[in-house]
This record gives sequence, C-alpha cells and structure tokens, in this order.
Amino acid sequence: MTRTAPNWGPKRLLALATAFASSTLADSVLKTSSFTTCGNDTAITVQKIDIQYNNDNKTVTFDVAGTSSKVQNVTAILDVSAYGTAIYSNTFNPCEAGTFVEQLCPVPAGSFSARGTQKIPDEYASMVPDIAFAVPDIAAQAKLQLKTLDTNEEVACITSQVTNGKTASVAAVSYIAAGVAGLALVATGVSAVSSAFAGGSAALSGSGTGGAGTISPSFTEVFGWFQGMAMNGMLSVSYPPVYSSFVKNFGFSCGIIPWTDMQVAIDNFRGATGGDLSKDSVEILKNSTLILADGSTVDGGSALFKTKRAVETFHALVLREIETSVNGTTSGDSDDPVTTIKQKVQGITAFVNTLSVPKSNTFMTVLLIVAIVIAAIIVGILLVKVILEFWALFGNFPKGLAGFREHYWGSIARAITSLIMLLYGIWVLYCIFQFTNGDSWAAKVLAGVSLGIFTGILAFFSYKIWSTARKLKQAEGDVSGLYDDKNNWMKYSLFYESYKKDYWWIFVPVIVYLFAKGCILAAGDGHGMAQTSAQLVVEGLMLCLLLWSRPFERKSGNVINITIQVVRVLSVACILVFVEEFGIAQTTQTVTGVVLIAVQSALTGVLALLIMWNAINACCKENPHRKRRKEMGKSTSTLFEYHLTDPLYREDAARHGHPHSSRRPQLSPHGPQGSRGRYHLLHVERPREEGPSPRVSRPLHGCRGQRPLPPSGA
Repeated sequence: MTRTAPNWGPKRLLALATAFASSTLADSVLKTSSFTTCGNDTAITVQKIDIQYNNDNKTVTFDVAGTSSKVQNVTAILDVSAYGTAIYSNTFNPCEAGTFVEQLCPVPAGSFSARGTQKIPDEYASMVPDIAFAVPDIAAQAKLQLKTLDTNEEVACITSQVTNGKTASVAAVSYIAAGVAGLALVATGVSAVSSAFAGGSAALSGSGTGGAGTISPSFTEVFGWFQGMAMNGMLSVSYPPVYSSFVKNFGFSCGIIPWTDMQVAIDNFRGATGGDLSKDSVEILKNSTLILADGSTVDGGSALFKTKRAVETFHALVLREIETSVNGTTSGDSDDPVTTIKQKVQGITAFVNTLSVPKSNTFMTVLLIVAIVIAAIIVGILLVKVILEFWALFGNFPKGLAGFREHYWGSIARAITSLIMLLYGIWVLYCIFQFTNGDSWAAKVLAGVSLGIFTGILAFFSYKIWSTARKLKQAEGDVSGLYDDKNNWMKYSLFYESYKKDYWWIFVPVIVYLFAKGCILAAGDGHGMAQTSAQLVVEGLMLCLLLWSRPFERKSGNVINITIQVVRVLSVACILVFVEEFGIAQTTQTVTGVVLIAVQSALTGVLALLIMWNAINACCKENPHRKRRKEMGKSTSTLFEYHLTDPLYREDAARHGHPHSSRRPQLSPHGPQGSRGRYHLLHVERPREEGPSPRVSRPLHGCRGQRPLPPSGA
C-alpha cells in the first residue's frame, strides 16, 4: 500500500529515499549523516550504512554492511519525513523487477556487505526537488523496516538522518566572530593609547583604564553578546537543527574549542585522578552517534577526523565498481564495519559533545584555555614593558606612557581581573556542571578552588569600592572621587568606568546577573522548561534595570546595551517554542530558529560596523571622566597661583603667620546647578588659631573688594 503527500509522487520519493551520502564533497548532495536502530532483537543487524546521492553527476554511492541469522526473503517498508511531517510511505519487494536490490534478494545468512556507485536515470533524478539541496540543516529522516515475506515479522529497523551537507555551523562564521571580537579589543586598545597620549598616564597604567570602557560597543560587550548566543544553545530543549548548528559557531567565546591533543591529555589526567574513561572519553565520543533532543543524530568526533574520512571514502568509491561480500569473502578491498555507540544527549552535554569535547572534560578544557590566555596576557604585557624600557633608554619617551612603566604589576592584575569579570558567568556554569557531572576528584577540587578565588576577587573589589564610595559620600557629599581621584580610578575603574557617577554601583547587579545565569543553566540541566522560564525572568529583570537607570555615561552605551538586552529577552522567549512540553510543531520551531538566526546575525553585523566607526573616532575623542579630571586639575593650578599673588589673600595669610601657604584650594567638580565641566572654589584650608578668629574668613571670590578669578589658563 502506498500513501503519498501532495506533490510527492512515488518516483520522486523513491529518488529522494536513495539520495543519501556519507560525506559532502559536492554542492548538490543528499546524504546519511548517521543512523540508529529502531527495533529490538532483530534477525538482521545493520552495522554500517553510508549512502550519497550526487545531483551534479546523477550518481549514488553506497557502503552497507550487516549480519543476518539466516537466509530469508523480506519486504521493505520505507517512510520519509521532513520537519516532523510524514511525506512518503511505501512498501516494496526487493526481488521484484521494478525495485530489485541484489543484496536483499534474498538476505544471506551470516555477514554481508556491499559498496559501489550506480548511475541514476534522469527521470528519477529530476524528481528530487531543488530546495532539498539548498536549505541548510534540513530536518529529514528516512526509516527503513524489513519484514519477512511470509510471516510479516520485523527483522530489521533503521532510522537515518538525511542532510544535504549544508549547515549553519561553518568555521568561517567562527573566524568572523572572533575577528569582530578582536576588532573590538583593538578599538579598546586604540582608545586607551589615544587617551594616554592626550594627557593621562593612567590610561595605560591599568591596561586600558579611562577611555576603554566608555566606548560602545566595547570588547566586553561584544564578547558578552557572543557568550549569550552560545549559552542560548545550552538549554535542555528540542532545538531545530539549523539553530543548534548556528550557536555552535560561538562556542569559542565560552572556551569550548575542539583540540584533540588537549582532550587526550585531559583524559589521561582524569584517568589518573579517579575518572572512568570507559564511560566518557574523546575516543568514545569519536566513535559515538549523538541522538539529540529533537531526534536528529550527529556523529561525534572532530570535524577534521570526519573530513579526512570523507575524502578517503570518496577516493575509494570512485575507483571501484560494485563490490559485494558474503560471510567474509569479498571481491575487493573492504574496511571493517565501524562499531558505533549511541548516546542520547541534551543541554550542556549536547553542546560540548557536538564540539568534540567530552562532558567530563568540559571544565578542564576551559581551565586550560583560560590558563593559556592568562599566560599570553602576562607575556604580552612583559613584552610591551621591555620595548618601553628600551625606548626610554634610546629614544624620546612620551610622558603619556610613563604610568605603564611604574605600574607593571598593576597592569597585569587589572588585566586578569577584567578577564575574571568577563568569564565569571560561564565559570560558574562550568564549575557547577563539573560538580554534578565530573568524575575526577582533582578536577572537582580545581573547580571549587577556582570558583572560590574568582568569587572572592569580585567580592573583595565590590566591598572596597562600596567602602570607598561610602567614605567619599560622608566626606564630600558625593562619590565623585571614584572618578576624579586618579588613585581610585586606577584601582577600581574597570568595574564602573562605563557608568554615570550616580550609577557606579551597577556593576554589582551585573555580577549577580552573571552568577544567576550560570547557576540556572548548570543546576537546571535536563529540565528545559524550568531552565528557560528562570532564564527569561533573569534576562527580563536585567532589561528592567537598564531601562530604569540608563546607567551608561554615553548615550550610545545606553542604546547599544539596551538593544542587546532586548534581543536577549526575545531570544529566550523564542526558545520557549522549543520546549518539548508545549508540543509545538517542528515546522514552527524551524521558522522560529531561522528568525532567531536572522535577528542575532543582524545585531552582530551592526556591532561590527559600530566597532569600526568607534575605532576611527577613538583617536579624536577623550574619556569624559578623564577630561573632567584634567579640567579640575588645570583649574586648581590656576587658582593656586592666583591666590598666592592676591594682596587680600596675602594680608589674610600674614595675619595667621603663613604668608605663603602651600595648601591648594579645594574645588567642587560640580558647577552651579550641577553643570559639568565648571568648578567653583569652596574654601582654602589654613591653620586655625586657638579661640575665635580675629577676623571673619572671606571667600576668595564673589565678595566686595575681591578681584574676580582669571579665566582658566590665564
């Protein structure tokens, strides 16, 4: 009995059913990426099936191997589905003339295999729709059942994932994303250097203090955006293949980088510290077929391994005709069937496994990557210091870079602290994941110690900044000293340099936000609905905070960060569509995934354009906080020189025995009515005499008989 969906005739579906492949080596191909068995205690066991249809030369190459307990005649039932919808179902006898398959007529006893290349007639090839070769990560499956001809008993069942070789997981996308992040880092550095030469040695005294953080989008914002997209792919929901492939492109931002040699070293470390390599290792992953939450399958192992195998297979197939083997006797060379392990994965495990990282190796992988980055930072700063020292010895050394020479260790500490702030969210995620899924006691100890150190460093700086702000507010009435005092700025500004003075404390909720995201993802792994709902609440609260406070110093910072947060909230809301409990159709999920890709890609492109624009402007603009500090210092010097030459001040000072006081007048960085960039004199500190003063102290300006203050720079 044959059932066909509209526009899908038997011939077209027969052609589509045979249009599978073992790897992609042409632009127009369909292939089987992997297969799983769907029956129990079957008489026929399929060990290997790789079939490819090449639409360019209208050929099918196949490589099939299996075993059968006895010789038997079978009936084949083929079901094809796309995006969760059954599009074809057909029953045929492999011994009939129109559907003859030699290796199945009859199925031999013992082991059997077949490989070769066959030409497909044009009338069948034309039945394959062109869209099948164009849509990336198509969600299609083919199910083949073999039943005995006489008793109708099922003797074999195979489900195979069908794909056209086109995917949203492209190495070029990862390289472009890394390039955008690198461009943001360069723009940040250009801003810091330009600020240094503009007149502030503090700009380079702390690896980018002052101007770096206030330019949007900054490196932290861009890298955090990439991390957010990657973390969206770690939820325990049924992602459409196109979206799960897309988010893998940003795995590097979370420290997940395929590196086989590193994984082997980590496996050895785990094996020596209580890990069970028989259950989870890079070798097991390489020979595994991963069954994702949506039912699709993915081969484990690195892309390099699969590409090498694909090239070798292609060359072997094009050089031979059809080869068959029964009970170990073959007419040509034949590879031994590969024994694969089927693993159902979801959430964080699925994300890291598809990037060729075993789940038990996840924390150690990120730890080693971060250690390499920290080592690179230290070596890089040391190299810059050496260059500057030689420059100072043999050249005209600029004053703007003098601060770096004086604060070398501070620069390293600041850079590492910035890295901790940047990675804190994913660090919480991986440490908790290691506690719940790791098998090495040493890795768990490292996770606990490192998480304690990271949290302790952020808590220490949070307390110090809060304590300093409280003292400044008690002494001066506000927290301007966090920005205007160079010592405070050099020590703490990396946490609040992007924010307005009234919202210096925003970095504390940001740290809490990062901690909450990591905890939700790791602790809720395997519970998609709870994960997604909690994540939506956290993202929504952060959006409300940004809309209420608009804390960034520059308007561009507020616009960009609020836009990023809006997209984050909408992204998590869309991910609710992928929650299995809601039972939403796969076609709707796929459309939602494509929309997410479009929106997130568009925002990434906008950020890249803004980074390039800011890099051009970085050399022309100065950090507003530093600018106000410089103006205040210049005004202080002018007033100090003026009041020493003022006869009235000299007369007043002489009465108190200090004809030439060396105390500078104190200035308020807030002019009348809170106007910025204007300063007024509050008072001049001078020694007090015991008892009441013989004369009322006069302000230095604004009184009768007092000359007005000269303009700045006079």
